[in-house]
Amino acid sequence: MMMIGWMVLVVGVLLVPSSQSLRFDIQSGKIKCISEDMKSNSMTVGKYQVINPNQDRHQLLPDSHKLNVKVTSSHGHIFQWAEKVEKGQFVFTAMEQGNYMACFSAPEHWPLITLTIDFDWRTGVQFKDWFNVAKKGHVDAMKVELEQLYHTINSIHEEMFYFRAREKEMQQLNQETISKMMWLSFVSLCFGFSVAGLQFWYLKSFFQENKLI
Repeated sequence: MMMIGWMVLVVGVLLVPSSQSLRFDIQSGKIKCISEDMKSNSMTVGKYQVINPNQDRHQLLPDSHKLNVKVTSSHGHIFQWAEKVEKGQFVFTAMEQGNYMACFSAPEHWPLITLTIDFDWRTGVQFKDWFNVAKKGHVDAMKVELEQLYHTINSIHEEMFYFRAREKEMQQLNQETISKMMWLSFVSLCFGFSVAGLQFWYLKSFFQENKLI
């Protein structure tokens, strides 16, 4: 029963789609970055928008409420670069595994102002809008559910291999760290013995020269 419980827990965690939906503030002249750990060949979509500070939401945003947006990979590839925009989105397929960074910056303004940003970042299975798939394709609900289940299973399978590879990397890193620590301890021990031996030799020579022993 305990093993079944753990399996259900693991499957439940893997079924949770990777997404970041949040609202945050940023001051003019400042920058804020959000990262997402993605595996290669996974699709992602991000949507962002500056919240209108006016009480009347139908009024246009002030010119000061603009954003600069830059989306990059850990290897420096740029997937989007937008300047002084109110809203936008990005869609791409990850070329390599690693952390992908979405950085938002507000142009300098005096006096200082604070921008409120809505940001929704989705990857993997959650990227697909299954309701729109069913609506556009006029397929029955059962077919859509089966297709979603198929993609979910594939996603779980890929996630398992991904976590296994990360676990192997962590084990290798731990072994390398332990080996380096053992070598450092050995060098420190040898250095300590050498210093102790030099001190003993110096004291012995000093006492003999002064005929104290």
